[in-house]
Parts: sequence; C-alpha cells; structure tokens
Amino acid sequence: MKTFILSAAAAAVLALSVPALAQNVAIVNGKPVPSSRVEALKLQLAKSGRPVGAEMDGQLKDEIIAREIFMQEAQKRGLDATDDFKAQMELARQTLLIRELFADYQKSSPVTDADIKAEYDKFASANAGKEFKARHILVEKEDQAKAIIASLKKGGKFDAIAKKESKDPGSGANGGDLDWANANNYVPEFSGALTKLKKGQTTDAPVKTQFGWHVIRLEDTRDAQLPPFDSVKPQIAQQLQQQKLGKFQEDLRGKAKIE
Repeated sequence: MKTFILSAAAAAVLALSVPALAQNVAIVNGKPVPSSRVEALKLQLAKSGRPVGAEMDGQLKDEIIAREIFMQEAQKRGLDATDDFKAQMELARQTLLIRELFADYQKSSPVTDADIKAEYDKFASANAGKEFKARHILVEKEDQAKAIIASLKKGGKFDAIAKKESKDPGSGANGGDLDWANANNYVPEFSGALTKLKKGQTTDAPVKTQFGWHVIRLEDTRDAQLPPFDSVKPQIAQQLQQQKLGKFQEDLRGKAKIE
C-alpha cells in the first residue's frame, strides 16, 4: 500500500511538471525561462529577413539560455541599476517604439499596385522617345576645347584625347563614353547640342555648361529601351514607401508643438 501511495505521488508530480516544461525552455538557477522568448527571437530574426526553420530550435534554445545566464550575472553585479544602463534602455525603448510606429503606418497606408503603375507610367513618359549614345571631352577653358576640335579634324582619336584631357572623372577614363541615355538626362545646353548632331558627328564649336566646355560626339541613336514593369515593380514600391513614410514623418513634425 505504501509503495502504491509513493508511485501515485510521483505520477502527480510528473503530471504537474509536463505543462511547466512546455511553458519554459529551462530553469536557470531556479528561475524559469519562458518558451515565449524563443518565439520572440524567431520573430525578430524573421523580421530581419533571416529564415528560421525547425532545425534551428536547438540553437535558439541554447541562445536564450545563455542570455539568461549572462543577464543574471549582470543583475547580480548591479549593472542594471547604473545610470548608463538606464539611459541606454530608454534609447532602445524609443528606437523600438518608433520602429513599431513606422511599421504600423506602412501597414495601414500601403502602396497600391495602382500607385506603382502610375509611377512607372510617369517614368516611361519622361524617358520615351530616342536614346543617345554619346562621348564628350570636358575641359575648363574654351580655347582648350577649340584646340581639341582642331586636333580631331586632323585625325586625332576622340577616346585617346578624352582619356588624356577630359576632367570628367567618370567618362574620361572610358574615352569620354557616356553610354546610352535620354537627352533629358543632360543639362539643357548639352542636350540641345547633342540632339542636333547626326550619327558620327562632333560639335564644330565648344558647348558651354555649368561644368565647363564640352566637345561632344554622337555615336548612335535608338528607340528608348525601357525596363519591363514587372522587373522594376519592387524597386518602385520601395521608393514610394520611403516617400510616403518621409511625408508621414514631416507631417508629424509639422503638427508637433515645440517650445
């Protein structure tokens, strides 16, 4: 009879401990470590873009236990009572709360497919028409540009002169190559001169812009090559989200009473 009573008591203890183990990852130095911390860490990793699979459960459990051990030691040393720690905790609280605010706004005010398509159509309209493949040589003085034009007329190589003389660090090293671009991408003086050129033609006179004096050659023209909507949709969505969030921040600052 005595044996039966002890066995029944052991069974009762075991039955009570099973739910406790389910609720806790472990008990460290007598303090329960709730399983919810593992789930919170999983969620944090997922938000940061890191995939979290079942195979990581053991690793996450070890991480949570290690954190509890270290945290207990820090508290034992009184580090959680220092002014520096309290200040850092306040900054962390603000950062997390602000992040939640922005996430909540983006969830309640999403960028729609119609918004994205309208932005793409605006881009397509601005970049429709012809694209120009051009080269240029940029110098500081008009006399330099005139001398380069004279040298080209005598058989000088455009790319070689550009590498030697052009002060445009981007295109100069590439022989003055500006690649394909819509004329609207350039300042008005440059685009005006470029669009008047025929294929293979170089400007007869230097072109003055805010950057200096240019010698321009038109290599070729083609119909504008616009990227397909689906290929740029994610980038446009991200850009519009950033714009909306920036406007939201500006509105909040404008409404705030600051004394």
